Amino acid sequence: MSKERTMMPQSTAGLIRYFEDSESAIKLKPEHVIGGAVAIIAIEIALKFLIVV
Repeated sequence: MSKERTMMPQSTAGLIRYFEDSESAIKLKPEHVIGGAVAIIAIEIALKFLIVV
């Protein structure tokens, strides 16, 4: 048997950067994302109790 190792071509394994940091990008703080999620959950709970189907 041969002791040579064959190397596969390197790839990024799906880790591709599709955009660069730019001024036109939407930038949100983590607090805003969590606040929005909590607000949506609160609205859904309120609608569930207010609208009985």
